Amino acid sequence: MSVVRCKICGITRVEDALAAAAAGADAIGLVFYAKSPRAVSVRQAQAIIAALPPFVSTVGLFVDMPRRELEGLLDVLPLDLLQFHGDESPADCVGYPRPYIKALRVRPGDDIAARVKLYGGAAGVLLDTYVSGIPGGTGEAFDWSLVPADLSKPIILAGGLTPGNVQAAIGQVRPFAVDVSGGVEASKGIKDADKIRAFMQAVRAA
Repeated sequence: MSVVRCKICGITRVEDALAAAAAGADAIGLVFYAKSPRAVSVRQAQAIIAALPPFVSTVGLFVDMPRRELEGLLDVLPLDLLQFHGDESPADCVGYPRPYIKALRVRPGDDIAARVKLYGGAAGVLLDTYVSGIPGGTGEAFDWSLVPADLSKPIILAGGLTPGNVQAAIGQVRPFAVDVSGGVEASKGIKDADKIRAFMQAVRAA
């Protein structure tokens, strides 16, 4: 089985970014959505990115942000990847000087394969839990059996993952990567270094 990559999302502090990197995370996620308790300012993001060691990717998470505003952020932040986590259409996601992934919130009855195919320009698709009115970060898992095999894009599995369940999730879904936020926190926006290490150990053991 190939190595499963891991992103620690919702990073708000330099020390948490460094803890994620030290534990072996492949990427960290920075949330640019004002309604999120994990939202960061440009200044916070700049400090976090500047502190990271080489080979740790930085992902910016956006929820229906106007194009001009997002382009302005990219002028001052050296993000590696864009994560669109709202109701963005395929056309909304292209045209930026960065690759992107599209988050899709999963609920019973969804034709996940058809939804994934809509985003042909995506580097990958993130599958998260559907909760009405909340674009992400719910801390709730969805039914992993809903994920079809052999989807047309690399899959990043998110939604309610913890050190205690991520190994089973990987075994069932066989994703390219996993994404965790609340499952490794002491409180919203504040990570727990011990939980991050435990999560990464479980990912490696899967």
